[in-house]
Amino acid sequence: MSGFGRYLGAALAARFASEGMGMAVVLLALERTGSAAYGAFVLTAWLAPHVLAAPLAGVLAARARRPRVFYPGTLAGFTAAVAALAVLLGRVPMPAVVAVAVLGGTCGPMVTGGLSSLVAGLVPAGAARDRAYGWDASTYNAAAVTAPAVVGLVAAVGSAGPAMAVLALSGALAAALAATLPYGHEDAGRDHPAHPVEGPPQRSRAGMGAGLAALWRVRELRAVTSATTLAFIGIGSLTTTSVLLAAELGSPRAGGVLMTAFALGALGGSLTLGRMTSVEPGRLVRWALAATGVALAGAAFAPSVAVTAVLFAAAGVCDGPVLTATLRIRSEHAPDAVRTQVFTLGAGLKLTAASAGAALVGIAADAPAWTLLTGIAGLQLAAALLHALVAARGPVPGSVTGPSAASATAPAGRRNPGGP
Repeated sequence: MSGFGRYLGAALAARFASEGMGMAVVLLALERTGSAAYGAFVLTAWLAPHVLAAPLAGVLAARARRPRVFYPGTLAGFTAAVAALAVLLGRVPMPAVVAVAVLGGTCGPMVTGGLSSLVAGLVPAGAARDRAYGWDASTYNAAAVTAPAVVGLVAAVGSAGPAMAVLALSGALAAALAATLPYGHEDAGRDHPAHPVEGPPQRSRAGMGAGLAALWRVRELRAVTSATTLAFIGIGSLTTTSVLLAAELGSPRAGGVLMTAFALGALGGSLTLGRMTSVEPGRLVRWALAATGVALAGAAFAPSVAVTAVLFAAAGVCDGPVLTATLRIRSEHAPDAVRTQVFTLGAGLKLTAASAGAALVGIAADAPAWTLLTGIAGLQLAAALLHALVAARGPVPGSVTGPSAASATAPAGRRNPGGP
């Protein structure tokens, strides 16, 4: 199996474990304590560290003397936390459970943006790398479809404990596969001897603020980060809204059907529209966000669950290419010395925005569901407009982009001549 093939296996296994945690933690808490609120509190502790840990995770990854140890090690830490929660939740005092959840959550940025930052070192630049990011994006969507279904099935047949064990085993598989990946220019070249690829930059001394500065100063990064963060406030509230909408349509249990339709559509969109390398990624982000908003607006006024599910699937198809295009933009425009920071920060900001969206829809849960879904659609359209406005502006004064950005950010004597 090629290096990129092993990468996809590791990414899918890690993201499967991550995507299943939301349902598994709540089910396990309900089973052992009778309180879903307990599970929600633990899940908040699991998600909260993502944005705070993202800059540190990026810096540590860039400075790691032995990335072959660091990446599998963080995945192993993530896995250990999942396994510990499976044993401890509901059986030991809550502060200890929350502490474990916080520690596991600090490894979260490496499961998302941290892993995605490795693609540039595994696949040569050009159309092949663009397609690789399409496959990488599909691992998120595939995990979003399969993980909740597997957790629900295992919990229904047995209990939530074994369901958590399945997630831990998936995390362990991810760590094992990550240990086999080529790290560095020399190893990666052996996987693609005819097409040398850029390895990760030499150990970087860039501080934690360097990644955030790049997100602000590089126009393309600023545009896609601001737009997708705004959009994810809506996406984060979509699950709760789908349940409320299904209830209004007379089928309270159909909320899962709507979200499954959205996830399946997103998987299909990432594997088809997301692989359109002939389309400039910034333009793809704008049109995909706008189309997602239009489809969700239509779903808000659909007369039945069946029609709503079709429109949710259409919205998912439109949303699928957004992640692929986002990954391409980060790869092409992130300075080499802070590439991992850019990926982990971008993922952390989106997760935080999604958490905020979930909290907001909880506050507004008494409002008609169609108004909530209309608001989510409006956020997607606003995100498309925001991207267009930010992308049209020039770079922040004093900023640099492209290969020169890598040189400007890298410490003297440690330049990476490849550039993104």
